[in-house]
This record gives sequence, C-alpha cells and structure tokens, in this order.
Amino acid sequence: MSTLVKPPAVQPHVVEAAPTTLSVRQLAAAVPGALRGLDPRALWDSPVMFVVEVGAAFTTVLAVAAPSAFAWSITVWLWLTVVFATLAESVAEGRGKAQAASLRATQRETTARKVVGGDDTVQVASSTLAVGDVVIVVAGETIPGDGDVIEGVASVDESAITGESAPVIRESGGDRSAVTGGTVVLSDRIVVRITAPAGHTFVDRMIALVEGSERQKTPNEVALNVLLTSLTIVFLLAVVTLQPFAVYSGAPQTLVVLVALLVCLIPTTIDALLSAIGIAGMDRLVRRNVLAMSGRAVEAAGDVDVLLLDKTGTITLGNRQAADLLPAAGVDAEALADAAQLSSMADETPEGRSVLVLVKERFALRERHDLVGAELVPFAARTRMSGVDLPAPGGHPTRIVRKGAAAAVTQWVRSTGGHAGDDVAATVDAISASGGTPLVVAEQLGDEPARVLGVIHLKDVVKDGMRERFDALRAMGIRTVMVTGDNPLTARAIGAEAGVDDVLAEATPEDKLALIRREQEGGRLVAMAGDGTNDAPALAQADVGVAMNTGTTAAKEAGNMVDLDSNPTKLLEIVEIGKQLLITRGALTTFSVANDVAKYFAILPAMFVVAFPQLGVLNVMHLTSPESAILSAVVFNALVIVGLLPLALRGVRYRPSSASALLRRNLLVYGLGGVIAPFVGIKLIDLIVTALGIS
Repeated sequence: MSTLVKPPAVQPHVVEAAPTTLSVRQLAAAVPGALRGLDPRALWDSPVMFVVEVGAAFTTVLAVAAPSAFAWSITVWLWLTVVFATLAESVAEGRGKAQAASLRATQRETTARKVVGGDDTVQVASSTLAVGDVVIVVAGETIPGDGDVIEGVASVDESAITGESAPVIRESGGDRSAVTGGTVVLSDRIVVRITAPAGHTFVDRMIALVEGSERQKTPNEVALNVLLTSLTIVFLLAVVTLQPFAVYSGAPQTLVVLVALLVCLIPTTIDALLSAIGIAGMDRLVRRNVLAMSGRAVEAAGDVDVLLLDKTGTITLGNRQAADLLPAAGVDAEALADAAQLSSMADETPEGRSVLVLVKERFALRERHDLVGAELVPFAARTRMSGVDLPAPGGHPTRIVRKGAAAAVTQWVRSTGGHAGDDVAATVDAISASGGTPLVVAEQLGDEPARVLGVIHLKDVVKDGMRERFDALRAMGIRTVMVTGDNPLTARAIGAEAGVDDVLAEATPEDKLALIRREQEGGRLVAMAGDGTNDAPALAQADVGVAMNTGTTAAKEAGNMVDLDSNPTKLLEIVEIGKQLLITRGALTTFSVANDVAKYFAILPAMFVVAFPQLGVLNVMHLTSPESAILSAVVFNALVIVGLLPLALRGVRYRPSSASALLRRNLLVYGLGGVIAPFVGIKLIDLIVTALGIS
C-alpha cells in the first residue's frame, strides 16, 4: 500500500540554460549543410519555407525581367530567409555530428576469438560476427561487439562511451552483464555472447541518433507543422485575392510586394527554428550522457506526471551505513567504539567498512597495533557475525569480540551463559521500527559469560539533496513514487526522510507494471528508471523508460532512453530537460506570433496608403515610404531567425512553476517582446534603407 508523505517546502531547484554560444567556426561549418538544405526536395517537409523558396525564385525572375534596387533587395533577403532557416537546422545537427565524430573514432575493425566448439576458438574479424556468436575476451583486448557476459567477471574501461575514467565491473548472471563493442577489458577473462550484428550496435545507434539522421518529428511538432501549414494556405489565398486591390492602390512593383507580404504574413520564424529546437533538446541530453531513442521520448519527459524511482542506489546510497553507536546500560561509549572497531576489522562488507569510518570520525580510533597473534573472524552469511579472538597478554583473560545480527549475537551471548538485557532489546526494536538495521556488539573475557556492549545503528542513507529535488518536481506538478522491495515499515521511514509523495513497498515486477498501467489509465504520463531484466516490462510500458547502460540488454531494448553513466537520479534531469524543450518551443512560438502581428502594422499600411490615405494612421512607426516599409519588414523577418537561433539551441531558462505562471511569463516576456522587437527593429532598418537610398 502506498503512503502519502508531505515534506516541508524548500527552495526549488532551478534549471539554468546551458551555456551555449555560437562561434564563427560553428556557423562556417554549418554553411555547406545549409546550402544543401535549399534543395526543394529537402524543404518539402517544411511547407512554410518551401513557399518562401518558391517566392524567392519567383521574385528572382521578376528582378531579372524588370531590374531595380528594390526588387533585387527583396529577392536577396527572401533567399537569405530560406538560408537562415536551413542554417538553423544545420547548426543544430552540426553540434550532434561533432559528438558523433568522437564516437565514430571508437569504432574500428578488431579481431575476435570466436568459439567454434568446446574450447576451440578461431580468429575472425569483428565485422563478421552475427547474433548468437560467442567470443572470448581477455585483459588488454577490445570487446568486438555488443553482447552479454555469459561466463566470468572482468573490469572494463568504458571511457570511450561514457567519458568516465573509472572502470566498471561486468559479470555473468546479473544486471551488469551487458557489454558494449569498442570498450576494453582491463583485467581477467570473460566470455561474451553477441547480441547485435555489425552495423547495428549500440554505438552505431548512438551515432545515427546524435547526428539527427533518424530524428522523427514528435506529435507536438507534427501538430504545430499542421497548424503552420494551414496558416500558410490561408495567407496564400488571402494574398492572391489582394492582387486586384494592390493594382488599384498603385503599390510599387505589385507582384514583388505581394510575395514580400506573403512571406511576412506566414509564420516563418517558428517554422525556421522548430527543427533546431527539437535537435537541441536531444543534444542537451547527449551532453549529459543520455541517449534518447527518439525526440518523442524527450518530449514525453516534459509532460511526465508521475515519476517512479527505485530506492536502492537511486534515492539512497545503496549500502547501509553505520549512523550511531548506542551503548548498553553501564557501558562506556568508548568501550563500545573499541569493540565495534575490533569486530569490524575482518568484515569486508560495506556495512563493516562503514563502522570503521564511524569510529574513526567520532572517536578518533585509527590503526591498531595490539593485534599481534589475534585471530580475525570474517563475516559469514552462515553465522551472520564477524569479530576477533585476542590472545591473553600478561596472563589476562582471552578476549573474544563479536558483532552481527541481533538474533545471532544474542544467541551466542546466551550460549556462554550471558544475557542481552531488556534495554538492548528495546534499542533493537526501536531501530527496526525506524526502518534501520541493528547490529549488536558483545564481548567475552576468558571463561566469563559474554555481555552485550551495545548496538550499532545501520541505516540506508538518503543521498544529499534528494528532498530538494523532489520538492522541485512537486513544484512542476510531478508526483514521485519510491518503489522498493523493503517491508512497509522500512519503506515508509526512508520515503518520509527522502520526501517522496508515495511509497510502493514489497514491490514485484508485476506490481511495478500494474502501478504504471493504473496511472496511465488515469490519463497520466509515467517515467521510470531500471537496469534489470525484471525491470524490462515496466520500462517498456512507461512513457519514458530510462535504462542504465550497466544493465541488461533486455532493459536497454525495453527503454526509450539509455543513461551511459548509469545514474538513476539523472531521471530528474531528463524530466527537467524535457520541460525545458517544451517551454522553449512555446516561448518562441509566442514570440513568433506576436512578431508577425507587429509586422502587419509595417507592411499593410504601406501597401494601401496611396489608395486609402486613411490607413496612414496605422503607420505608427512613421516609416519613410511604402518601399522602405516593405523592404524593412522583409529584412527584419530574415534577421530575427538568426537572432533567435542561440536561444533555440541554448533553451529558455526553466524554473519550476505552475502552468498559469509559465503562461504569464510567456505572454509578458516573449509575447510583449515579440510585439516590441519588430517595431524597434523595422524602424532602425528603415532608417538604414533610407540612408542607403534603396527605397
């Protein structure tokens, strides 16, 4: 049963816009791609820009037939409008291609030792490996292809893929069995079964995706494209019907003016930047070492309502840590610390190491020099205890110290004729009730009955900053659910400390899947992270499924994103990046619509003021002449694309807030800004055009 937890409000987390700038080198590198984008077949998918290109070609013919500075100026800036649009997409794709180049450098033909029967192997080229082939890889060799470890354990260098210098462990039979082609085995020997044919490996998919060659338009992009296309058709029909009025009004070079009017009416700004916004969103994920299988996944992350997070390794550090020493009645704290240290000397578990850290920090107990002849007793799952047997110096009684599970140590104490005491039992029960794990420490001197010295409180430590992150998600309207296999008592305690909204305890794979389906049936979008084969059904069902790169092949194939750093908490960043993508698109759409409205005040009065002098009152910018007004509007229409490109690539700064607050911000900043900018920009361009004598 889930339990609602209401944490106190804290300062929300803020997602800053990525510090992205456009250099001259980036623009120069993108120019060839922008020119290739002028191919009408490439522009056909963007009806708005296709219409602009057709208009530019039409005015080119008119300018050749009846040359004038005005006609040629309009023609040049119409062509520049199309070039700037293709340049925006080319710059965005170029950033991904630069990252893809570094990934491609990791791909090289290697020799693989393919198992052909029994222990026999044959040397083959990695490009010839097929799905199901088994290869042997030893220290110093490159893993020839994607696969799963079916035998052995090894340390693997994945820095070429993840950028992390620390090696990782890959072993058979667990959730860390997947290996990636191009990574290097640093130690030991593993046997790998190939799971992807040459040319379709994980790195191949990464390269294709970051280059944008397989980027599919998201549902919102498709819907917006339909709207932009519809507006273009409406304005095209409207402009065609204006031809008789334009002739009657005596507008200069009527057909050129009508084309200019059409270009200024249709939503060129947002159409030019739409693709760049989507590519940049995926690029921001790649820069955080997250591979999105499609733009749809990034967009879905921005609309997520429910976030499922595993407790162990995501919300908590994953290993229980010693948090406190609680002496028994009549026992000095220093004596308990001394015994705790001694009994943990041979305990190689993370819990045992944490006890040594605790006594070192709190009691300054460091290296021991009194262990000559001592017999260390390592922790064993059978006994559930660790300890040390000290010899008898100077005739003193032999000292035996033990630490372990409360039931095991209590039984050992009773076997010597001792007893634990009611106060110790109460302490053990209190720690268990709080969701912690009690370890009891006891000692025996000579033949005397053993006595309990106290209890070590182990707790699953919540990672720093988790409560603040969950508060930030709550501010976004996202409900967080901690999923754990722990008992409800422990789960509630950890959930309350972390600040999650709900807890699903004693969860099985079926429970996770059922929870996701229930939330989706209620109209909510769900995101989750996982790494095991048992997570695959839930990852496939979730709207945003983030698989860990260290996880199994099944998990990575089920999810629509892969975290190369295998950090489950990055799911929080993914949601924030998705929201930043949606907000950026919404902000620039708002700016574009407001921008177009302001341009109408520049160009429409200029066209018809000769025939209808009353329209002069709408010439609020006091533009010099109809020709300069029309040319200034066209020039501004082209330049605004370049001006907004850095914002489209960087993304709008995102601060968690309600939908109404975001709407107000969009209207005030980008709506009002979209109205003011054209008035200022067109007037300045008009002054320049007039000074140059073009109009």
